[in-house]
Amino acid sequence: MSIRPALVLCACVLGLGVLTAQTPAPGGVNPTPASKASKLPEQMARAFPGAQSFSPKQGDPPHFVAYGTDAAGKQTPIGYVYWTTELEPLERGYDGPIKMLVGMDMKGVLTGLVVAEHHEPYGNISVETPGFVSQFRGKSIRDSFRVGADVDAISRATITVTSAARAIKNASRRMARQYLPAPEK
Repeated sequence: MSIRPALVLCACVLGLGVLTAQTPAPGGVNPTPASKASKLPEQMARAFPGAQSFSPKQGDPPHFVAYGTDAAGKQTPIGYVYWTTELEPLERGYDGPIKMLVGMDMKGVLTGLVVAEHHEPYGNISVETPGFVSQFRGKSIRDSFRVGADVDAISRATITVTSAARAIKNASRRMARQYLPAPEK
């Protein structure tokens, strides 16, 4: 084999390797499906801190049931955990979907929120801050979820925060309509 065909072969092999390589995620590492799944129990515990265990994903809309223990020691459902992107897939922030895991108790009160993934340019000063996440803990699904009224606005991240608040509100209300008992009058 002469040098020219060998160089062409090397270039093709190297080019194929570049084409099939994944672009690293922020931080330089692309999580594998297994590593994403291994984060889920910890994320669910942050979204619903009072739960002792969770069901596998189920239902339509898709969700996890959060369980606690009653006075008799029996496991009973105490709420739900769900992904906003599975319930509101068309809701987008400034630069795409904001994947959030939300916990909600049986009275329609949010127990926690985890921002799992986003591509927002102002993420580190908007949806990633502890203040953004904590403002939803204890919020009722009957609240307005309006930025500037009952959701804190963040400078330069209005589109992101408005979209995130709307996704949380709409996903939570959809879950409540489907799975919670009607409120007493």
